[in-house]
Amino acid sequence: FLLGIATTGVMGIGGYQIIQGNMTFGDFLAFTLYLGFMIAPIVQMSNIGSQLTEAFAGLDRTEEIMNMEPEDHPSVRAVQLPSVRGDIQFDNVSFGYIEGKEVVHNISFDAPSGSVTALVGTSGSGKSTIAGLAASFLNPDSGKVTIDGVDLATVSLSSYRQHLGVVLQDDFLFEGTIRENILFPRPGASEEQLLQAVQAAYVNEFTDRFEDGLDTLIGERGVKLSGGQRQRIAIARAILADPKIIILDEATSNLDTESESLIQKSLSQLMQGRTTFVIAHRLSTIRQASQILVIENGRIAEQGNHQELIDKQGRYYELYTYQARI
Repeated sequence: FLLGIATTGVMGIGGYQIIQGNMTFGDFLAFTLYLGFMIAPIVQMSNIGSQLTEAFAGLDRTEEIMNMEPEDHPSVRAVQLPSVRGDIQFDNVSFGYIEGKEVVHNISFDAPSGSVTALVGTSGSGKSTIAGLAASFLNPDSGKVTIDGVDLATVSLSSYRQHLGVVLQDDFLFEGTIRENILFPRPGASEEQLLQAVQAAYVNEFTDRFEDGLDTLIGERGVKLSGGQRQRIAIARAILADPKIIILDEATSNLDTESESLIQKSLSQLMQGRTTFVIAHRLSTIRQASQILVIENGRIAEQGNHQELIDKQGRYYELYTYQARI
């Protein structure tokens, strides 16, 4: 805006001075050239403030990361888990993201090895927090979470997480090929193991249509794929990792009916013999769960299998019948 005014001023005043005979055309041309030379430096100087603000914000974030305490303290988390059965127990667990504001209150339940535990409830009820505690992404403020009787707070994170597989609502995909993304947890997996995971998650259903197949570039965060395709790649990655404990956070939320049917079949095979936590708003996808926990305001409102909770005609029954009518 100011540069526009300056240009208009030079043109107007210069033209008037030439008409009055107080300035030659050469002088006017010189002033115009000077103005042209000054525009770029002036624009750059005007951007310095915003650039400095962005630079200092980036510096603060970098400094915060550099000063972060390592999660895996060898002196505190000394227990190694070369193998696990997968028995997970919550014992009076409470947790809050902000001190004094708990989002999970005195949660207690058992998830035996090979069982499927479904977490049901409205948004913000604490389902994902419970799953995060089971994955040791979060540490309880009180109580404890144990794996095969061992307090997770004492277990080496790298040792525990090598037995853990996670499929999130919007799983992260790296810029690269489909093959590279699936191989991420096990870079040394054989071609046969890779193809088994691909077929189990029905990734081949769409990669067979691509000219480059598994070597197709998917762009940053998988922007060249649909939501359902990205999710199937994430599930194939979890299958290839062959974990003992699985957390499925809204694993079928982005799939159409046909894709969801295919994925449910592959997930049923994947979950066999593995301790699984499933978070789903579509209650039809968790009917076969070993146990269902209805979470409300950070507490277990109801607990049981699908038929038991339907017969009880409580909160789960209300949620299930409501979805059945939609």
